[in-house]
Order: sequence, then structure tokens, then C-alpha cells
Amino acid sequence: MTDDIVEEVKSNGRKAVGDLTIKFAGDSGDGIQLTGQKFAELASNAGEMVKTMPDFPAEIRSPIGSLGGVSGFQIRTGSEGIHTHGDELDMLVAMNPASLKRNVENVKTNAIIIVNQDTFTDKNLKKAEYEVNPLEDNSLDAYRVFPVSVTKMTMNSLKGTGLSRKVMDRCKNFFALGLICWLFPHPSSEVESWIKTKFKKRPELVDANLKVFQAGWNYGETEELFATHYTVKQNKKLIKKEGTRFVTGNTAVALGLVSAARRAGIKLFLGGYPITPATEVMQELLQYQDDDVVVFQAEDEIAAAGSSLGASFAGALGATSTSGPGLALMQEFINLAVIAELPLVIVNVQRAGPSTGVPTKTEQSDLLQAMWGRNGESPIPVFAAATPADCYDVTVEAAYIAIKYMTPVIVMSDTYLSASAEAWAEPNINSLPDIKVNKVAEDVEFAPYRRNPETLARAWAVPGMEGTEHVTGGLEKDGDKGGVSYNPDDHEMMVNLRAQKIANISSEIALPGIQGAEDADLLIVGWGSTYGAITEATEDLNEAGHKVACIQLRHINPLPDGLGDLLKSYDKVLVAENNNGQLWIKLRSEFLLDLQKLSKVRGMPFNVNEITERVETLLSPAVTGEQV
Repeated sequence: MTDDIVEEVKSNGRKAVGDLTIKFAGDSGDGIQLTGQKFAELASNAGEMVKTMPDFPAEIRSPIGSLGGVSGFQIRTGSEGIHTHGDELDMLVAMNPASLKRNVENVKTNAIIIVNQDTFTDKNLKKAEYEVNPLEDNSLDAYRVFPVSVTKMTMNSLKGTGLSRKVMDRCKNFFALGLICWLFPHPSSEVESWIKTKFKKRPELVDANLKVFQAGWNYGETEELFATHYTVKQNKKLIKKEGTRFVTGNTAVALGLVSAARRAGIKLFLGGYPITPATEVMQELLQYQDDDVVVFQAEDEIAAAGSSLGASFAGALGATSTSGPGLALMQEFINLAVIAELPLVIVNVQRAGPSTGVPTKTEQSDLLQAMWGRNGESPIPVFAAATPADCYDVTVEAAYIAIKYMTPVIVMSDTYLSASAEAWAEPNINSLPDIKVNKVAEDVEFAPYRRNPETLARAWAVPGMEGTEHVTGGLEKDGDKGGVSYNPDDHEMMVNLRAQKIANISSEIALPGIQGAEDADLLIVGWGSTYGAITEATEDLNEAGHKVACIQLRHINPLPDGLGDLLKSYDKVLVAENNNGQLWIKLRSEFLLDLQKLSKVRGMPFNVNEITERVETLLSPAVTGEQV
């Protein structure tokens, strides 16, 4: 919402903006995530393009008012070209000094800061490491600061309700939501209906939150602090599909598993163990649990993977969800799936590591573990989702490949995708690719490891099928018959067959689409959740007169056929990823190319300007050797 994209609309006190980035921030118990998510949904329902980024504290419950306990929810909404959550803030709603301190450096000059002035006490200022009250020392002069007595007015609106002070204090997030819904007009009736549904089991909270929400709205209406409403310019080309709803990456993964199993006509079994940031996959699936969808919470990640593999052996689509530390524990059972040649979908929602690391922060640092983190020659497909909605498509594709090629497949998501949300319409299940289960043919003599000549996949011999008794397990096989063998010829043959089976998957994979300039001087390569920042950076660079293109890899192993030739066709290639260069390592080793890299391991996704600055440096005369 910079000055150059703001335009007056008549003289009715409204301004239309091309895009808007807002962040709600406060203590982890202030209802920040709920407030931010609801505002994002309101914007989406109004026909705007919306991207979000939740920002969770690393500890479950840091001391109230401390810097370590700040929770945030960032929303970017606009009429077109919205690919990321936004680099800088047009508005910050800070519920205490710590949330102001954590976020003020990301606020644009002349942007709006709304603060809950009631929390700027000496005690809270000390917790936030302020020596002087920033509301009084002119340190915020570069911004338009609006101190509002959020806590006081919340308490006043709830006088006589009989609620405790603690409960009343927890309602103050609805005051902020009411004020922002007035400032950026969204229908109050939609919020009021949602409150009644959300808190229907606690009628006293329904009444309290409605009163506080209305108090926030009325404050904006009656006070003269805000002379202007802001609206996002409408894009008539945006068509909202029927059934569109807001979906997070974890929700999309869960729905993808359900859809894939139903499309294949088999049961779904997910064995899991709670771990940040993947737990919501299990929680979402519980809503669909019935005779055909089974969710099992195991005692640890090892048992989770083992139970899921057992389900696959029994003829179900076995799946499990975890994060980096859990993936490390699952590798032995994943390797058993490799040698037994059974389908298994492993969803790895990456977080900042190593070890426990920073559990609530994002990273893409499990790629090498996913590809090569097992003993022996153990290649498996590795796919990466680019957006929250794309998590659905990638999960369905992973299940399709797992069943068709009788192999485990790892789906790579991350913290950013897992909790971020965007509008999405669930496709009709009949529009999905046909997922055929290749069961043992009844009219052919049974051999458990006889292979389809095209895919090299074996048939699925489910227990209980007459005449299909066979030995399976982690010992090497003697070919089609599947007996245990220690013969070096058998071992080499089976290793090469399993590797070629995975390599054959590349026939199912198309090269990723190229965005940007057709005659680009530089190609940006990314994978996974870097998609939005890379896409927007490419657009900005071309608008600035540079010739830049970009691609986003979904299929990391195997890589698409022709990718090496594509990379070689560009003078410069930059690989951007939220790690220290793991895809960069794979591409260099695969194609023997001198690739540049852009790495970030700060627990946060890329900002667009971080990519544009690196590209401009690579294209500058000093780097290219051109004359100034």
C-alpha cells in the first residue's frame, strides 16, 4: 500500500489500494492466529487474492510479554500478482511492546501502526528490552502511530457480564478484529455468524466476543483517528470457483490422501506420531475417519512408519506424516518398503534443524536426508509442494506413483506451507488421474517379484489371495520368485532393477513451465515453498528491465528428462533455497554445471527483495564483465 499505488475514490473518505500487507502480533495467548486467519478469510470471500504467513513462537508458552513469546499472523491481500505474504508491512497491529519490538523493522515508512497502549507499562517495556517507552521518545516518527486503549475498552464493554478478568482479557483480539474490519470494510455479519458457530458450546463467550467485536467496530466509526477507509481494488478477471474455501498446506495434504485412496478404491491408513509442524495432518484426517480411513497414533515415529508399511502390505494405501527428526527415525522402515517394494507415502513437513532445532520455524534442509538418508542403494521418488493448495496435488501424485511403481514416495512440505493458507476449490474426485491397483493376475503363475516390463513394478500380492503366499522382508531377493538370496549376481541385479524402476518414473514427468523472459540472461531455479518469492522476484526484475526467467521443480528425484539441457541453455543459473545449497549440490553433481546459489537459513521464507538483489548483483557489469 505504498503511496504510488494509492488512489482516491471520489470524495467519500475511501482509498483503493492495489495490495495490502497487515500483521497482527501479540502474546501467544492473545488469539492472534484466530484473528489473522479470520481477516484473511474475509478478504478471500470478498474476491481478493490472499496469502498468509503465521509466525509462531518457538516455545510452547514463553513468559507473558516477553520477546520469545510473540505470536504473529501476516496477511497480504490484493487484486492481482499476489504470490507471497509480503516483504514489508503496510500496517502492524501490536498488542504489546514485545510484538512492536519484534516487527517494527519490517514496517514501511509512513505505514500505520496500531498499538494497545494499555500494555505499555514499565514492567512490559522491561520485558521487551525497551529502556524508554517508544510511544514517547519519537523513535516511531517515521510511521503513523495510533495508540488505542484496547484492553481498557474491552473490559468496559464486558462490565456486568460476570466473566473473570482473565476471560475478558482474552476477548481483546476481537476488538482489534472489529477495528480492522471497519478500517478495511468487511461485513460484520459474516464475523458475527462465525463467532456464534465457533463458540456455540460456550454461550457466554459468544455474547462476550460479539460485544467486543462491535466495540472495536464502533470505535473506528466514532473516533476521528482514522479519516479514511481502505479497500482493495477489484479485479473483475478473478473468478471465484464454487466451493472455494481457505486451506492450509497440512489440510490439503490430508485431503489429498483421502482423495487418492478413494480414487484407487482402497482403504487409507495413516500411522503417525505428533510432531511440530506436521501434527495437523493427523488431526485433519480424524474428521474423515471411518471404515475406509484409519488414523493411528503410534508410540513413536518408528512404530508409525512400521504400522503404515504393514497396512500397505495388507492392501491399503499406507501413509505417515512427520518432520525432519521423525523422518530420521523412519528411515529403516522406509528402506524396508524399498526392498519389499510396497507403496508408502511419507509426508515430511520440514522445520529448522538439526536435531530439535527451531521447531516452529521453516527450512528446506531435509532434502539430502530424503534422497540419501538410508543405508545401501536406496533410491525413492521425492516430490515437493510449491503452495498450500499444491500440497493436495502433490500428495495425490505421490500416491499415484507409489501405487503404480510399488515404491515409497516422500512428499516435501515445510512449516511455511503447513500453516499458511490460500483459497482453494477441491476438485471432483473423478477429475483426478485414474489410480489403478495392479493386483496379481489370476491367470498367470504367481511370482511375487515378476515385473511389469514398462514400469518394472511388481504386482501387489495382498494377504488372503489364494496362491500368493510368499516370503517378504529386508533380505535380498533371488529375482522373480522373491526367495532370500546371498548370491552377488542376484544382489547386483535387484539393486539395478530397483534403481531403474525409479528412473523410469521420469517418463511420467514433464519439464516445469518456464516463467519470465523468453530470451533470459539468467534462470532462477527453486523447489517447494520458494515458489511465490521466486515468481514475484522474476516479475519485478523483468519490469525493471532485466531479462530473467524462473522454474520451480516439483520432482526432485527423479529429475525431469531434459532438465540438464534446459539449464545449459542459460548463461547464468541461480538456485535459491531455504538451506545451504542442497538442491544446488544435486544439480551440480547430476549435470556438472557451474551454478550459482542463494541460501537462507534464518527460519523464515525468502523475501522478494533478497532474490532481486542477488540477481541484480549477478547481472551487474562488474560480474558479467561488460563495460559500464
